[in-house]
Amino acid sequence: MGPETQPRPPYEVERSARHAERPGFRINELQIGPSQEVPWHYHTEIRDTFYVLQGRVRIHLRGPEGEVCLGPGETTTVEVGRPHRVTNAGTGSAVFLNLQGLGEYDFIPFS
Repeated sequence: MGPETQPRPPYEVERSARHAERPGFRINELQIGPSQEVPWHYHTEIRDTFYVLQGRVRIHLRGPEGEVCLGPGETTTVEVGRPHRVTNAGTGSAVFLNLQGLGEYDFIPFS
C-alpha cells in the first residue's frame, strides 16, 4: 500500500504524503521547492524528527538560536516546545520525512 495523500498543510509545498499514522505518532513526507518553507511554529506535545531523502534542508531554531543543515541520509530532532522553521537549502526540490510523536499533534504558529 502506497502513501496516502493527506490534506495540504497550512503552508505551500510541492507535495505532501502521509506514510503512517497511529494514535500519538505519524510519518509524513514533504517536498518543498527552493523558495518554500515550513513557517515558524512549535508543538506542545510532540518532537519533530527530520530525515532528508533528497536535496538539502535547513532547520532554523529558537530558544536557543541555532541552525542545522541536512543532506540526504542525515537527520535531526527538534524537541517539544522549541520553535523551528524548515527551509530549502538548495537550488532544486528537497524531500524529507517528518516523524512526529509521541503525543497529540498540533501546529502552533510562532513569529
